[in-house]
Amino acid sequence: MPAVTPAAVHRPFGAVLTAMATPFTRDGALDVPAAQALAERLVDDGNDGLVVAGTTGESPTLAEHEHDTLLAAVVEAVGSRAHVVAGCGNNDTDHTLRRARAAEKTGVDGLLVVTPYYNKPPQEGLYQHFLAVADATGLPVMLYDIPGRAATAISTEVLLRLAAHPRVVAVKDAKDDLFASSQVMAAAGGEGGLAYYSGSDQLNLAHLAQGAAGMVSVVSHVAAAEYAQMVAAVDAGDLPTARALHARLLPAVTAIMTRTQGAIMVKAALELLGAVPNRHVRLPLVEATDEQVEQLAADLRGAALL
Repeated sequence: MPAVTPAAVHRPFGAVLTAMATPFTRDGALDVPAAQALAERLVDDGNDGLVVAGTTGESPTLAEHEHDTLLAAVVEAVGSRAHVVAGCGNNDTDHTLRRARAAEKTGVDGLLVVTPYYNKPPQEGLYQHFLAVADATGLPVMLYDIPGRAATAISTEVLLRLAAHPRVVAVKDAKDDLFASSQVMAAAGGEGGLAYYSGSDQLNLAHLAQGAAGMVSVVSHVAAAEYAQMVAAVDAGDLPTARALHARLLPAVTAIMTRTQGAIMVKAALELLGAVPNRHVRLPLVEATDEQVEQLAADLRGAALL
């Protein structure tokens, strides 16, 4: 039997992207200097991309001008060194188009567009929504498939239809259906095709092992170097090393992604590491309690991250 040569991995937005938290001052204002410092730290730590003003960045609570200010500030800080992707989706297509066009003016490299949530559109509605966004700007688009929050999954059929659009280049997958993901990658992946990014930190290794381009991660706020090593190990066919990194990071994934809302815990983790001045979040989120922070610190030590 002839040897199988692995196909080159198509990475339109890099390999390790952090869904970046948005720092606020203690009185709740957008903290632009802290955001720029955090972006610089994340890139220095090994991220080659950042998703800014996404849900981990508390986008539902950001005013329009704050979106634009934040995106422009991060582009200024790290745009020459990393891909900056703007979160711009919501459940109103016209509003999403306005956000996409405004984001393009800030100099970002791409758009992350979430499935419209709550109103539960049919699959044809999803297709038309994403198509409208892809046609609204000249920027490449990453679809965000997260039925646990949006209530509706993007079907395999619709993903394949959207893959034909030249600016729909990637999927952030938080559907957690590895078989469905592998079907789309097999049919629409490869160079110039639809690149898959894990959107669930607990499945980063599983997605990489079946051909994903990388990850859009929350835990990478504190483990970017380790995730970059995991990607390199999978690329090299060194699964023992990749599995060891996965096992080592499990306490951090548990701490940040399972005990309460991820944006809450990752801000607490960043405060512990001195990467942001405080762990303030905007309502309806609430700050991690001292007891939660104590457990978080123990878990991060267990993952050799603190």
